[in-house]
Amino acid sequence: MKNYSKLVAFGLTATMAVSMLAGCGNNAQPAEDSSIINEEDSSSAAVSSTTSSAASSAASSTTSQTTASLDFEDSTKAAEANDVTNYDSTNWTDESNEVYKNTLGAFEEEYAKAENASSISERYAFMAIAEAKMLENAVMLPLTSKGGSYTISKVVPKSGATVLYGTDSDRFYQNLVVDKFISPADRDEIKAKWNEITEDESKTGTFREWVIKYLKDKGYKLQDKFNFVYAEDPVTWDTLGTNRNPDNIVLINTWDSLYQYDCENKPQPALAESYEVSDDGLTYTFHLRKGVKWVDSQGREVADLTADDFVAGMQHLLDAKAGLEYLVGNDGADILNADKYVSGDVTDFAEVGVKAVDDTTLQYTLEKPCSFFMTMLSYSVFAPMSRSYYTSQGGKFGAEFSADAADYKYGKDKDHIAYCGPYLITNATEKNTIVFKANDSYYNKDAITLKTVTWMYDDNTDATRLYNLAKDGTTDAAPLTTSSVEAAKKDGIFDKYAYVSDTDATSYMGFLNLNRKAFANFNDSTKAVSSKTVGEANRTHVAMQNLNFRRAICNSVDRASYNAQRRGEDCKLNNLRNSYVPGNFVTLEEDINVDINGTSKEFKAGTNFGEIVQEQLNADGWNIKVWDAENAVSDGFDGWYNPDLAKEEINAAAKELADQGLTIDKDHPIQIDIPTYTGSEVFGNMGNVIKQSIEASTDGLVKVNIVECVDQDSWTYAGFYPEYGYQINADMTDVSGWGPDYGDPQTYLGTLLSNYSGAMTKNIGMY
Repeated sequence: MKNYSKLVAFGLTATMAVSMLAGCGNNAQPAEDSSIINEEDSSSAAVSSTTSSAASSAASSTTSQTTASLDFEDSTKAAEANDVTNYDSTNWTDESNEVYKNTLGAFEEEYAKAENASSISERYAFMAIAEAKMLENAVMLPLTSKGGSYTISKVVPKSGATVLYGTDSDRFYQNLVVDKFISPADRDEIKAKWNEITEDESKTGTFREWVIKYLKDKGYKLQDKFNFVYAEDPVTWDTLGTNRNPDNIVLINTWDSLYQYDCENKPQPALAESYEVSDDGLTYTFHLRKGVKWVDSQGREVADLTADDFVAGMQHLLDAKAGLEYLVGNDGADILNADKYVSGDVTDFAEVGVKAVDDTTLQYTLEKPCSFFMTMLSYSVFAPMSRSYYTSQGGKFGAEFSADAADYKYGKDKDHIAYCGPYLITNATEKNTIVFKANDSYYNKDAITLKTVTWMYDDNTDATRLYNLAKDGTTDAAPLTTSSVEAAKKDGIFDKYAYVSDTDATSYMGFLNLNRKAFANFNDSTKAVSSKTVGEANRTHVAMQNLNFRRAICNSVDRASYNAQRRGEDCKLNNLRNSYVPGNFVTLEEDINVDINGTSKEFKAGTNFGEIVQEQLNADGWNIKVWDAENAVSDGFDGWYNPDLAKEEINAAAKELADQGLTIDKDHPIQIDIPTYTGSEVFGNMGNVIKQSIEASTDGLVKVNIVECVDQDSWTYAGFYPEYGYQINADMTDVSGWGPDYGDPQTYLGTLLSNYSGAMTKNIGMY
C-alpha cells in the first residue's frame, strides 16, 4: 500500500523546467515552482468565536491517545528513540484509522455523499461541502499556486496546452520559442487573441496560424530549441511505475496518449484516431492510429504499437503499485475489476476492463459511468507500454512481477525504456543535464517545433543564477526573485520584458503532522535530525490532536510575508491560494438546492466551487476567507492570517489541554519542527517568516524549531519523498503540494481519503 501521485515539491526548479514550457504541474509536486512556458492563468477573515458548536465538538473529540500513556519528562532524544527504518508498523493502520476518524471523519462522510450524487452539479456541491469540512479541521494550511511572479521569457504564451489538469501542459513539443524576450504588451495582445478565439467556436483551430504570423510581423524569429533548468532528477524512468512529478514531467515527453489537448485546450486525436461510447456509458472503444513505432533511446525500432500495449501498460501499472493505481479504480476512472486485481481478489487480468479487440481496437469497460473519463486519458495511468520490449528487459506480469529481480532492467535508466512520443532522451547526467532530441520515428514529427530541449541542473542556492543564465542567453526564461528583480532593473531588462506569470491549478500546502513518528530522515538518519526529546515530542503529539491548537497554527502564519521572500513585495499576494481545490476549478451546470446545516440553499448554474465552500464555512462559524465573491477568485489575497484569532485559539487550546494534564505556557511552549532548506537563502528566509509569525501570533505558547537542511535532498526527503505517514520527518512541512490529474474536484479531495486510498494523508501523519 503506497501513497499516490501528483506530489509537487514546493519551490524547486525541477518542475519549473517544464512548467516554463507548459503551465500546470502534475502529481504530487515538490517545492513550489514558477510556471513560465504556458503559465497562463485559469483565472481579511473576520474574527469568530473559537467556542462555536462546530469547533468545540470537534475539539473535544480529537485526542486519539490519552496523555496518561505519554511521558512528558523523558529526556531521551526523540531521534534516537524513534527509528522509522525499523519501525514496527503492525498497528499503524489501526492507529491511522483512529486519528483519521477524529479529524477527517466528517470530511469523508460528505465526500461519500458526492460519490452518490444524482447529478454532476450536485456532486460538485457535495465535494465543496467536503472541502469545507476538511479545511475547518485545520489539517493543512493552503500556501500558494505556481506562477504569480515577475518573469522574463522567450516562450510564446498559449502556444502549448494550458489545461488546468492532467499532464498535457507538461508536453512541450509544440510550444513556440522565439529569439528574444517577449514584451509584456505583445504577451497581452497574444493572450487577448487566444481568449477571443477560444470563446468563439467558429474560430476554433485558428490561434496557432494567427500567432505565428503575429510573431513574424513583430520581428520575432522562431527557434527550434529551448534551454532551461531543473532541480530534481528522475528516480525511475518507468512512467507507469512512479507517482512523482519530477519523474513524470520528463517521461511525459517520451510517449503519446490516446487523446491530447492542443494549444486551444481542445482534445485532439493522438494515438487514437476516433472513439465511441456505449449508450450506457460503460464501454469506451478507441480505434488506434496505424504505423506508430516503438524505438529505443538510440532511435532504433523495436516494435509496432498495438492495442495490446495499452493492456500491458495497465497491467504493469496495477502490478507495480507505485501509487497511481487508484486513478483507474473506484477513486478514479472505475475500470472494471481494477481495484480487485490490485487487492488480489481477481488474479486473472483478463477480467479487468481493458481489452485489445484486435491490433488497432482498444476497449475500456467501467464499473459505472465516469463523467471525467476523457479528461484522464493523457495522464500516465493510461500510457501504453511495449509488451515485447518490457519482457525483453526482464519484465513480468501478475504474481511473477518483481522490480527487484536480478534480471529486471526496465525503467532503470533512459536506455531501458521504449519510446513512442516526440522525444528521445539522449543525455541524462545526474544533477547536471537532461537532453531531449526529436524522435525521427515519431508519427507526427512534422509538428515538433522544438527539436532540442536541454535542461541544466540548478539547486536553488543562488537567487540570481536563473536571471543571469537567461540574460546571457544560456537559457530562454527565468522567474525573477527579489534579488534578480533589482539586477534586472539595473540592466534595463525589467522595464522592457518583465511580466507577472499567471497562476495555475497546483495547490501547495503546509501540512500538519498529527501523528509524527520520524525525527530524522527515513533514508538517512543523519539528516534533518530533530533536537526534541521524547517528552517534548509527546507534548507536541497531544497538542496536534486538538482542533483549536491546529487552527491557531493555521491562522498564525503570515503567508504574504512568507511569499514575499521569493516573489518580492510587489507579487507577494498574486499566487496565494486559500483552498485546496481552486475555487474556480469547476462550476455548477444547473440550478440546484443543497442542504447547508439543515437549511436548503439554492445555488444557480454557473456558481463557482469556492462559493459553496465559503457558504459551508460561514455556516459552521469559522470565517476564514477562501472565496472572494467580488472578483470570483480563491487566489490573490490572504484569507487565513489572523493573529487575533490565533491568540484566541491557542488560549482555548491551552485551557482544553490543561484539563488533560498538559501544561502550555511561555515556560512550557509546544515545540513545532519545520524542516527548512537553509542551503538556499530564499527558502531559509521563508522558514524564518513561518517561525517568527507563529511564535508572535501565539504569544510564545508555540516555539518553532527550524530544522536545518543544508542541501535540497535533505529537505525533500523530510516531507516529499516519504511513502508512508510514519516516515514524515516534521511537525509541519511546506515542501509539497498537489496538481490535478483530471477535471473533477475528486482529483484533489480523493488524495485525503482514509485506508491508504489518498495520496496526501501521509503528509498529515496517516497511512
